Amino acid sequence: MNAPTDFTQSPQMLREAFQSIKIEKNLRNREAAAALGVSEGEAVAAHVGARDGAGAIRLKGAFPDLIKAMKPVGEVMALTRNESVVHERTGTYLDASNQGHMGLVLGEDIDLRIFFSQWKHGFALTEETARGPQRSLQFFGQDGAALHKIYLKPQSNLDEYMNLVETWSAPEQTPGMQVTPRPAQDAPRPDSEIDVDEFQLAWASMKDTHDFFGVLKNFGLARTQALRLIGVEYAHPTATSAARSMLETVAAQKLPIMCFVGNPGIIQIHTGAVTNIKVMGTWLNVLDERFNLHLREDQIAESWVVMKPTTDGIVTSLELFDAQGETICMFFGKRKPGVPELASWRTLADQLPRA
Repeated sequence: MNAPTDFTQSPQMLREAFQSIKIEKNLRNREAAAALGVSEGEAVAAHVGARDGAGAIRLKGAFPDLIKAMKPVGEVMALTRNESVVHERTGTYLDASNQGHMGLVLGEDIDLRIFFSQWKHGFALTEETARGPQRSLQFFGQDGAALHKIYLKPQSNLDEYMNLVETWSAPEQTPGMQVTPRPAQDAPRPDSEIDVDEFQLAWASMKDTHDFFGVLKNFGLARTQALRLIGVEYAHPTATSAARSMLETVAAQKLPIMCFVGNPGIIQIHTGAVTNIKVMGTWLNVLDERFNLHLREDQIAESWVVMKPTTDGIVTSLELFDAQGETICMFFGKRKPGVPELASWRTLADQLPRA
């Protein structure tokens, strides 16, 4: 067996191998990079300065200001993913703001919670396709994993995009990227060390869904561990097919939902109806005009219906986890602070097939 090629000293070699394997095996960028044993960010960074069919421009690190400058570009497609799901939403970057490393985009279509401390690399990428140049902004973490991508659409303002790229181009345009592994997360405390009565009291006392993160931290709990320990009053496991059942039902009932997909750098939210649900092999898909979701059903290891107390009453979610206990995505009924959740959503969640 041949040893893996070391591309760290030759961006040109990586660029050529990357383009070759993409064409030969008809792979997406993420898949092609994995096949070569590199991160997607390293593969994109190898194209900085290239002019042979695909080229990348390295962007300055003032990413909060760049996101604030996206509005004039108009409608684009925002893409956020993790290992098990891809969330794509078409819209305009409106009402963007940040406080330090915490950022928000609060448009009706593009709705983001951004953790800019995780955004280490950014590029403007141009790729040649059968339909012409595909232009995008792509942002990566310290390990080279993709955090967020912004793709131009035919209706996007190309002149504004080109002006933005020129403004945010970094002075240094040398190809390549140095990656470092993401720090390991702290191990959760053993169940035997948890004061379950106090934990259950803290859960019952929550006033907002965001309080949940503080409860986890205060008790040293992993998310799925907390769901196991809280009891059936507030959480119960469902069949791993529950997401499919839920999406098919809300589509038939025209019931608006919220879908949260995240990774260490961002959470992207869709709010509204879903209509076109398609299963293709292991992929469960929403294929609507302005919202696409691609979910690997075979990677759903746990599925839970979760009920969190708030000042607006109980808020119910369907939460999916992979084999490592990492959150894949979360679904809620459409709601806003100050408004109780839809009774029809709570009924649907309660009727999902249980594990």
